[in-house]
Amino acid sequence: MDSANPKIPLEEPVFDAVLYPHRSLGPRGFRNLLIAVACFSTLLSIPFYLMGAWPVIGFFGIDVGLLYVMFKLNYRGAKLREHVFLTPARLLFSRIDLQGRRREWNFNPRWVRLEREQHEEFGTTRLALAQQGREVEIARFLGSHEKGEFADAFTKALHTARRG
Repeated sequence: MDSANPKIPLEEPVFDAVLYPHRSLGPRGFRNLLIAVACFSTLLSIPFYLMGAWPVIGFFGIDVGLLYVMFKLNYRGAKLREHVFLTPARLLFSRIDLQGRRREWNFNPRWVRLEREQHEEFGTTRLALAQQGREVEIARFLGSHEKGEFADAFTKALHTARRG
């Protein structure tokens, strides 16, 4: 065994990453935002009420309600998860969708390719694991910069696994 390139045990992880959509506003921030918008809408609706245009108040309420519904739908997307687990013997990719269903794909690290689509202006636009005619798109919910960072790290780990 070469001391400069020690062998990695077949089931020891070379790469282990869990990918999930980024959420910039947590539950506490969401609550504070909703309270602020509700207060602002209430303050704006008072002059309309005093002028006798009280139906306008309903439209301000609808705005707050729609904001609540849209954020709840957005937070529902936070259930998405992708797990990439690479050893010298296998690559396991799993995805948990919005309904909580889990799907798994197994690949041989020696034969799998990471296909990367680059756009001159936008960076990495698509990543997919491909082997023998089957392809699985990964990291769909990441931004182009994050996709690029992930692709660089995963490609390096894939080369390490192939040498192991």
